Amino acid sequence: MHEHRIGYLIKGVQQAIRHRMDDELRHLNLSTSQYAALSALERSDRLSNAEMARACFVTPQTMQQLVKGLEREDWIERCPHPEHGRIIQTRLTASGRAVLDQAHRLVDAIEEAMVEGLSEQERDRLATDLKRCQSNLGHHRSV
Repeated sequence: MHEHRIGYLIKGVQQAIRHRMDDELRHLNLSTSQYAALSALERSDRLSNAEMARACFVTPQTMQQLVKGLEREDWIERCPHPEHGRIIQTRLTASGRAVLDQAHRLVDAIEEAMVEGLSEQERDRLATDLKRCQSNLGHHRSV
């Protein structure tokens, strides 16, 4: 009766993706969490630590540790907010963009392997259905 719990299937896929990403990104000296942080910066250019934490689903404390590692690698730089001097923003450096481009290629290959055998129509349907599931849960937080 419960052999096909959708939540467990989604979690299993998420874990499989995470393990593959960890394995592949390790070759770039990059963790999956660091990849998520660099990707968030690529989408929004300059973000505060709190904004990055929200975008990556981690605590501000965890993000602070990630930022330190990214800064050590010279993949990001930090600068004061132009209007709110107490806020420090983070942005990608040229070397950060370069490693992110390499990482995107690895992640694209992982995602392609995940949907291998699905037609374009099936892929579109899967994406639509997952977005709907995400939206449904976002609107009904108290279960």
